[in-house]
Amino acid sequence: MKRSANAVWKGSIKEGSGVVSTQSGTLDETQYSFKSRFESGKGTNPEELIGAAHSGCYAMAFSLMLGEAGYEPNSIDAKAEVSLVEADGGFKVDKIHLTVQADIEGIGQDEFEKLAEEAKKGCPISKLLNAEITMEATLN
Repeated sequence: MKRSANAVWKGSIKEGSGVVSTQSGTLDETQYSFKSRFESGKGTNPEELIGAAHSGCYAMAFSLMLGEAGYEPNSIDAKAEVSLVEADGGFKVDKIHLTVQADIEGIGQDEFEKLAEEAKKGCPISKLLNAEITMEATLN
């Protein structure tokens, strides 16, 4: 399975802006800019999108783990807080903190914590930094 998204940026880093779109069309030329990333401007930013991907992936992975253990969750509310910091003359994502609230009948605290941790380790987005990164660059 492969999914794609693309971004188009126009202009300088501070005055310019871009749009991101996804293959599914859920994001369709959604605006992003320096202000939406580093200040309080309107639009999205890469870290917010990583947070959305991670929280969505985690909630699904946790549901899978729970199902395999014989539980059916009523709800899983996962939030991913992505931290972008200055480092080594640039910026880097140094951590992501997941906050999970779940409603699951019949599960004990120990089993809940064990399965929650397994889902964190098993979620494909959690493993992302170990992925191979490839690129095709074209100068127009």
